[in-house]
Amino acid sequence: MRIVGGLAKGRRLAAPASATRPTSDRVRESLFNALESRMALSGARVLDLFAGTGAVGLEALSRGAAEAVLVEKDRRALEVLRKNVAAVGLPGARVVGRAVAAYLAEPPEEPFDLVFADPPYAIDGTAFAGVVAQLEKWLAADAFVVVEYGARNDLGAACSTLLTSVLERRYGDTVLWYGRPR
Repeated sequence: MRIVGGLAKGRRLAAPASATRPTSDRVRESLFNALESRMALSGARVLDLFAGTGAVGLEALSRGAAEAVLVEKDRRALEVLRKNVAAVGLPGARVVGRAVAAYLAEPPEEPFDLVFADPPYAIDGTAFAGVVAQLEKWLAADAFVVVEYGARNDLGAACSTLLTSVLERRYGDTVLWYGRPR
């Protein structure tokens, strides 16, 4: 796994030997191609929920984002995440070692321009709808929200309670759902 574009292109990222399922290079490249045609990443604030290795947030920093907040609760994933932040060496990364729901329950410092969520593939739509409901206060007016999920576990309906669907793409067993605030 590596950073696929921007200033840190080619830098290798580690992955934990746990149940963490990193977003593949191919899917990340497609994600950022789709985003860069729809929004300016330069100077953006990015929130990477269920961050795992931090690949998406670090990719955003590499492509010009000003800040990436990486939220992860798994202890083994956090160790690797911190190593990846150091290995990439770009300013603006902040690691938060907490559960996503607990983090989102607090008031935000500033709204985010891009929120990426990659919940465990086993999460059900009802549980994820609770996460989506908490996002409203965290989003800039023109923000993008991207959710990665398994093709067998459609979370698009949970996202549509708060967000307007813009795009949905499937890559093998992985789906990327793109939305914007209503």
